[in-house]
Amino acid sequence: MDHYHLAEVNIAKRLAPMDDPIMQDFINNVDKMNAIADASPGFIWRLKDEDKDEANWVFKDDSIIINISVWKNIDALFNYTYKSGHIEVFKRKKEWFSKMKLMHMAFWYVPKGYQPTFQDAKHRLDYLNTNGATPYAFTFKYTFSLAEALTYKKQF
Repeated sequence: MDHYHLAEVNIAKRLAPMDDPIMQDFINNVDKMNAIADASPGFIWRLKDEDKDEANWVFKDDSIIINISVWKNIDALFNYTYKSGHIEVFKRKKEWFSKMKLMHMAFWYVPKGYQPTFQDAKHRLDYLNTNGATPYAFTFKYTFSLAEALTYKKQF
């Protein structure tokens, strides 16, 4: 069971272009949030900014900001999200991003060493929005164990 990690994707729709003054304080905090993640217990990997150009093609919306990362487990991700300095910036999200009607965050398990792709991320978000939380794609509200995920038979 220790051969898997937890992958996560979260997306947000910008209120303005990145060079707009509205987005400046968000941009000023990106390095801080990334440094907190990188130093967090249980952090494994994250998509770097220079690798995000493909996101516009996959998500077909250049106003979407995407984050993909891998964590040792859901507790490590939860602690980073809600119990670290990340929360200070997270609480301000309405200043920079619009409320999304669809699910904007999804979690799933990946083999150790695997780096999720934009296609993986979009697929899990689409699945979650169509089917709700299952061991295949889930959220903090409805979590599933690795054992449940490994035995789950996805319905099509």
